[in-house]
Amino acid sequence: MLPRFIHPCSRALENPMFPIRDDNPHFLTPYVTYGIIVLNILSWFLLQGYGGEPALSKSVCTLGMIPGDLLNTVPAGTSFPIGRGLACIITDDTGWHTVLTSMFMHGGWLHLIGNMWFMWIFGNNVEDSMGHVRFAVFYLTCGIAAAASQILANTASAIPMVGASGAIGGVMGAYILLYPRVHVHMLVFLGFFVTTFAMPAVFMLGYWFLMQIVGSFGSLGATGGGTAFWAHTGGFVAGAALIPLFKNPQLVARHPYHGWKPRQMPTSSWRRIK
Repeated sequence: MLPRFIHPCSRALENPMFPIRDDNPHFLTPYVTYGIIVLNILSWFLLQGYGGEPALSKSVCTLGMIPGDLLNTVPAGTSFPIGRGLACIITDDTGWHTVLTSMFMHGGWLHLIGNMWFMWIFGNNVEDSMGHVRFAVFYLTCGIAAAASQILANTASAIPMVGASGAIGGVMGAYILLYPRVHVHMLVFLGFFVTTFAMPAVFMLGYWFLMQIVGSFGSLGATGGGTAFWAHTGGFVAGAALIPLFKNPQLVARHPYHGWKPRQMPTSSWRRIK
């Protein structure tokens, strides 16, 4: 039985299309992007027992974000089963730090890998547009906005939320405005047939966002675990709204593919501009 908690997971590994790279070089070494990925991996191994019990359930209950616990809308002592005979119990000593710690917790290997892969593809170019310090603040702000969206969707929820893709949704919201015409290469599964094709980021990320909106309204009234679609939606909207404040116009202007200008010769995602 899988854990019954909610997580802002990209669901990328459940889709027939999966991004493998973008045609978007970068100037700066993306230290913050690398650091975020490393912190998530370290949290998985050191705090979550790389998915083993009881470390996984304990980390979800103590470091995951529980709306009803934070807002005191759920009585202390209330329990919520998360599978494998284990449950989270609402206490009075949970702090607001879980809004941040939940961004570095995950519910499984595929959850972690899917989120970090999206961060790897899209994070470096967004960091390239604003510099290291601004990007770190931007990422955390988007994560907080994602958590706030999930809290507002159900203020009395006793279900813990974990995962990085609410914040990564903010990165994607920034990317779609910064580099809408950059091609993203997709791996496509059509039954036993596997192929690749490239599409502009505005279509790939726009489709992703549309699916989150549909999922958000479809999840209204749900009482079990699943995917935190409202965190996805809130993170994406926050990233798109905040990018005018966080981007560095000089860094953006030197980038060959920003905005709606025609694309130049394609490059590989691992190539840097010297």
